[in-house]
Amino acid sequence: MPRGKIKKVFPGSNSAYGFYSFYDQIIGDDAARIFVIKGGPGVGKSTFMTNIARELIHLGYDLECHCCSADNDSLDGIVIPRLNIACIDGTAPHVVDPKNPGAVDEIIHLGEFWNEAGMIAHRDSILKANREISRLYRRAYRYLAAAKLFIDEVEDYYREHNALDTAGLDRLALEVISEIFGSQINEQQEKRRERHLFATAITPRGPISYLETIVDSDYRRYIISGDDGTGKNELIARIKDAAVMRNFYVEVYHCALDPLKIDHVIIPQLKVAVLNSVTPHLLEPEGDDRVIETDGFVKKPGDALEKERDLARRLYQESFDAAISYIHRSHEVHHELEKYYIPHMRFHEINRLGEAVLEKILSYAEQI
Repeated sequence: MPRGKIKKVFPGSNSAYGFYSFYDQIIGDDAARIFVIKGGPGVGKSTFMTNIARELIHLGYDLECHCCSADNDSLDGIVIPRLNIACIDGTAPHVVDPKNPGAVDEIIHLGEFWNEAGMIAHRDSILKANREISRLYRRAYRYLAAAKLFIDEVEDYYREHNALDTAGLDRLALEVISEIFGSQINEQQEKRRERHLFATAITPRGPISYLETIVDSDYRRYIISGDDGTGKNELIARIKDAAVMRNFYVEVYHCALDPLKIDHVIIPQLKVAVLNSVTPHLLEPEGDDRVIETDGFVKKPGDALEKERDLARRLYQESFDAAISYIHRSHEVHHELEKYYIPHMRFHEINRLGEAVLEKILSYAEQI
């Protein structure tokens, strides 16, 4: 039996607005079953899901791995699309509570498998570590907010000085929309649906992208390339709106720094991907890719203003790098925090519970 494919996404990201969550988008309201996993740091939530995911992939099930922006090697959730089943980390900062307990949602509390007395002995150290993690994230979010402020200045370099050909961009948007959709309207989809996630997140290692796991090799790619402020995000957002108005299901992937912006749009029914080529997911054209350069719609306002733009870009990078350093330090403190929990967990019992949950998932497969 061939192994299943893995698609990696982020349901949340550290951003200029703090932690930004699309956790309500991990699985739809029509889910067959949702396992909500509770417990503190170091109790094995990610490992619990990883073990289940490994077995399902070995059995040939395609899987969505929802990665954690605080540690991209850890999982915040897994989804088995064929079975419409999910396992989700339901602890802070993305608290998930059952909407339909028993009927759909099942809580798995790994706190039942810890030695509480061992943790109480480290109470002061645990409280101190949690305070430090909160402090470091507050600093990180302030620097990410500053980074957004300076990248906004870069964008304004073009907009404030009438250097952007907005009429030309409007014509381009109409041309690309016509090329993608023609006169097609999806008659089969019973309800329009947009799903919002992140392909890239800001992590302790900096920005990490899993875009290559999202776009299949048989997709036609529209690669949007250009400087910040040259209309890339607006063009992608217009294509998304056109897809929704034509009743197509769309996957919308947001900018990690500014989640109000759209970086990528995937239209699975048409096998079309509209992608923003920007660090850390700079894209090399291949095959039938169409590359759209938005830099062709701007003119230079002058050397003096270019210096202002370059200063803003440098300050953006400095602020962004400072934010990453705080997130990295928070990750290190979190790693120390886990050490107060790990020795006091009965992991052999958690592993048995994981095997039981896997059997339950496979029992649902037999009913389909």
